[in-house]
Amino acid sequence: MNPLLAVPRIVAALDRAGRDARGNAAVEFALVLVPLLLFVFGIIATAQAVWLQNALTVSVSEAARCASVNPTLCGSPAQIQAYAADQAGAGLDSSVFSVEAASCGNRVSASYPLALTIPFMTLSVNLSAQACYPV
Repeated sequence: MNPLLAVPRIVAALDRAGRDARGNAAVEFALVLVPLLLFVFGIIATAQAVWLQNALTVSVSEAARCASVNPTLCGSPAQIQAYAADQAGAGLDSSVFSVEAASCGNRVSASYPLALTIPFMTLSVNLSAQACYPV
């Protein structure tokens, strides 16, 4: 058989396949799925980081105020750190917080390393907050 005689049949088959639209939606969905999932998981990781930053800010503010206003509950640095960890509501360890007496009053600081896990990448962000309340 002459191979040149098969060429028109191959061209006709490719032409039919090119006009066949079955499966286009599945291919398009597969192409869009990866960026869509990256976007969604990126939003979730960013929202978690913003929530933790807010928890740190509120907890250091409340702990600095407690250190200045309520010496029976927040009399020692360990008590202030434990109070700050309780106020965070994020399950943070008290070692995240530090306490010092500064010229502005009682200063409470927090530093928390956060690993943002997004598919195909891991980012590290250091969240920090600080509050000072006069004595």
